[in-house]
Amino acid sequence: MSSSPAAPGPGAGSGQIADAAPLSLCAREPRVPAERLVAEMVPPPRFDSVRFATYLPDPGQPSQTEAVRVLEGFAAGLTGAPGGSGGPRRGFLGFGRTKAQRAQKAPKAPTGPRGVYLDGGYGVGKTHLLASLWHATPAAPDRKAFGTFVELTNLVGALGFQQTVRTLSGHRLLCIDEFELDDPGDTVLVSSLLARLVEAGVALAATSNTLPGKLGEGRFAAVDFLREIQGLSAHFRALRIDGEDYRHRGLPEAPAPYSDAVVTATARATPGASLDAFPDLLDHLARVHPSRYGALTDGLTAVCLTDVRPVPDQSTALRLVVLADRLYDREVPVLASGVPFDRLFDDEMLNGGYRKKYFRAISRLTALAREARPLTETA
Repeated sequence: MSSSPAAPGPGAGSGQIADAAPLSLCAREPRVPAERLVAEMVPPPRFDSVRFATYLPDPGQPSQTEAVRVLEGFAAGLTGAPGGSGGPRRGFLGFGRTKAQRAQKAPKAPTGPRGVYLDGGYGVGKTHLLASLWHATPAAPDRKAFGTFVELTNLVGALGFQQTVRTLSGHRLLCIDEFELDDPGDTVLVSSLLARLVEAGVALAATSNTLPGKLGEGRFAAVDFLREIQGLSAHFRALRIDGEDYRHRGLPEAPAPYSDAVVTATARATPGASLDAFPDLLDHLARVHPSRYGALTDGLTAVCLTDVRPVPDQSTALRLVVLADRLYDREVPVLASGVPFDRLFDDEMLNGGYRKKYFRAISRLTALAREARPLTETA
């Protein structure tokens, strides 16, 4: 087994920033109270300042402009308290109706979709739009929630199903990013939770990625989503967001890895950076629950990894995906030696049932690798 780079001895280079001992993810064993999981259900730092006005639709893709229009109307209609007669008002369900039409429907109870589902390929801005919806919804931050599918299942694991229902039932909106259908048990669990929240009058919004090959076929993930959530499908309006065909772009080219020496020197020269051998980090992730991966990265300014190599198995790969998501959400640059990030997952993984997650992880780690480049200039 590879070992994490050792810190210098007590007398080595004292007083020099370049010789400062970096942090280590492998030395961290965070404990996360359930209250923190609830409090952190807000858009991550990367999307803290996004708004509908900062989303720039592609002029050649009218569905992007339409998505903004629909979601702005959706947010404007989320007034009043959730549940009962004080639940989502008519504008919530009217989507594109005129003011006169909404006035005519005012006396009637809502009967249409109680949620929206954003369906499209990678890189078309679905998370940007979802976070903009959260920001635009007229409710206090503690009365609207934003999290990934994995974070929602982690919340249920920490609080229990009934307590999660009670905790979220008072919310006006629940946004679920990266709704995943690859685990039947989790899909049923979340579908059951959403059914209870819909009964309580909570508005729902979700996103999911359509695979590159399906884009070319004109078949989007909404078909699978609406089928899997079964009884809830009537509560969602699916919005297809077109964009550049991912097959024409391919996977983003990963920056060339650096040498171990450069990665180590950069970690020592960057206050708040961590330094670990990649195999050791993968072993450590197996001992930390994925719900704690966010806390694992608390306070880090960069993650430096040596000896990056293809992941050995699916369980390890799935844990790495969760860590990649947390690092991306928190805008933590990643500097690495070894193989490029686009070689982390083998062909079997990229063609298997979890391929959406692996494509997303490659894309996000590659973006973080690009963001880490300036750090090497000061090492």
